[in-house]
Amino acid sequence: MKKLIIVCLLLLIYQKWGDIGRYLNPPPAFAEAHGGKVILYATAWCGYCKKTRALLNQNGIPFHEYDIEKSPEGAQQYQSLGVSGIPVLLINGEVVQGYNPTRILQLTNRL
Repeated sequence: MKKLIIVCLLLLIYQKWGDIGRYLNPPPAFAEAHGGKVILYATAWCGYCKKTRALLNQNGIPFHEYDIEKSPEGAQQYQSLGVSGIPVLLINGEVVQGYNPTRILQLTNRL
């Protein structure tokens, strides 16, 4: 029984490791350099990045975008977040990976 509990606990930790890591080591305050705006890390060719831009624009959400393939500063910030894939947004100290309209609108108080 103890082994089962330990295995379940380890599985839970493994599944939530990203959240645990962000809690222990929160993302840097990159948004402060841009007046507290949402920061979008994206590329020109990504379809989900395009959808994210449209969502932000349609809801009047001010944002600063870094093309991580063209901007050394944006690429460095993106890498320091410890994420993979695009788009990635930094909203009020929270990292949102991928196109997640519900979460984006929740964090920007538009939902």
